[in-house]
Amino acid sequence: MADDTVRVVFLGGLGEIGRNCACIEVAGRIMILDCGLMFPDVEMPGIDLVLPDFTYLRENADRVEGCIVTHGHEDHAGALSFLLREMSLTIYGSALSLGLARGRIEEVGLLDRARMVPVADGERRRIGPFDVEFIPVTHSVPHGFATAFYTPQGVILHSGDFKIDLTPIDGRSTDLARIGAIASGPGIRLLLSDSTNAEEEGHTRSERIVGRVLLDLFAAHPDKRIIAACFASHIHRIQEIADAALANGRALATLGRSMGKNVALARSMGLLHIPDDRLVDIENIGDIDPRRVCVVSTGSQGEPMSALALMAAGDNKWISVNDGDLVVLSSHAIPGNESNVGKVIDGLSRMGAEVVHSGLAEVHVSGHAKREELRTLLSLTRPDCFIPVHGEFRHLSHHARLALEMGVGADRVLLAEDGDVVELGEGGIDFAGEVPAGYLYVDGIVGDVGSGVLRDRKVLAEEGVVVVVVTVDAKSGEVLTGPEIITRGWVYAPEAEELLDEARQAVLAEMESAADSGVVDFEGLRRRARSALGRFVSERTRRRPMIVPVIMEV
Repeated sequence: MADDTVRVVFLGGLGEIGRNCACIEVAGRIMILDCGLMFPDVEMPGIDLVLPDFTYLRENADRVEGCIVTHGHEDHAGALSFLLREMSLTIYGSALSLGLARGRIEEVGLLDRARMVPVADGERRRIGPFDVEFIPVTHSVPHGFATAFYTPQGVILHSGDFKIDLTPIDGRSTDLARIGAIASGPGIRLLLSDSTNAEEEGHTRSERIVGRVLLDLFAAHPDKRIIAACFASHIHRIQEIADAALANGRALATLGRSMGKNVALARSMGLLHIPDDRLVDIENIGDIDPRRVCVVSTGSQGEPMSALALMAAGDNKWISVNDGDLVVLSSHAIPGNESNVGKVIDGLSRMGAEVVHSGLAEVHVSGHAKREELRTLLSLTRPDCFIPVHGEFRHLSHHARLALEMGVGADRVLLAEDGDVVELGEGGIDFAGEVPAGYLYVDGIVGDVGSGVLRDRKVLAEEGVVVVVVTVDAKSGEVLTGPEIITRGWVYAPEAEELLDEARQAVLAEMESAADSGVVDFEGLRRRARSALGRFVSERTRRRPMIVPVIMEV
């Protein structure tokens, strides 16, 4: 690589919603841009979280200058507490983004490995060989940034998660003027832009729309207790819920650990305005007239152990839902969470609650730009090169075509995926290899349970397991006891004695044949038992459960 060549390495976020993580490389040094996690889908049984593969960063830890967090969402900052197990990091971001990240890092006892450096709107900072400007953008969490890297190959602009909201709750809008000034000045060599809503025509609605709908809902239900669920990081949405509650004479209580912590953090930073005397402890809401209270809860995505999910199951410690409740789901289901959200809505409805969600009223708007806003950004920046980021592959593909429509040359639009390395040099932009970028699975406190374990879990979940136990003579291979067949999830044993007896006979015949052939070694016998049982199960049931042979030699 030439000294003035700039590289972009994608470790996550391209082809999925979540795991956002990329590296900008200048003069041999690496700046990590976001370090997010992804929540598992139904094809990942038992998995709690999915992380980027940190192999590349681990192998190049001596070259890492730091990490920039564009905003405080888990899919951009949630994996920091795992990366810090591998290396110490200087982390740059807005005070709120760092505050949200700090809580997660502190929980795992790694705060001593993180140096946190807050940056302000419009600040331009030199970090090693990196010259970075932090540009305000509007998103569903306050104080997000687009980042402009001034490099030997021109300006690389990463949009961050953004939308163009002309009436944001806090008055902090996407700084199109500054982005336009960069485009008119040094110009933008490479644009990396949020693709989440690249399929959606039009403009994303303003957050203020939700506030008006919430006010109407609260006013229309004076006789009900109101429970509103949203993301704990969506400080603006929490403010709108609070405003609607206060305007209708209600006190506010938070439910869920992350909700309580984030509300306290945002209030301490002056980002959330709720009078002390109108904020009550969840433990005390039993002392208040239900019609005079609003509970702001976590669990809008139907997470199994979240506060709202426990309510729907009748297991919440503080709240028993009934026909005197209005539950407002002020969010939209993340792809993959639709089933969990549906179950929570069903559970709440079964208990008599009235449930309002985004399919019934405009109680949620997206934090991501739609096609007209993406066109605006492309028109404003006039990038020489373009790579769509942040989204499933279809989102990236639609965004790439949009860039072509807006005049970016076909040879300068790259449709990259996780693991791709892109080089930006005097001759243009092109792919320059790959790095490891697979999924790193987290199960409990165990990191990387491995794709093999996940495959086994899927087999067990879909087909079950059949165990055969045989005791043989170590010298002759003669069967002394068994075979005994134990099954879970294949057939119901009490009702399949005849089938299980046939399975025993099939394994016994194979073991006797092996002994006659002189096969007496442990692995050989184990292999023959597995083969015989697997063949029998497949022929008789056309299913493929996990086969576990247990050979004991005496």
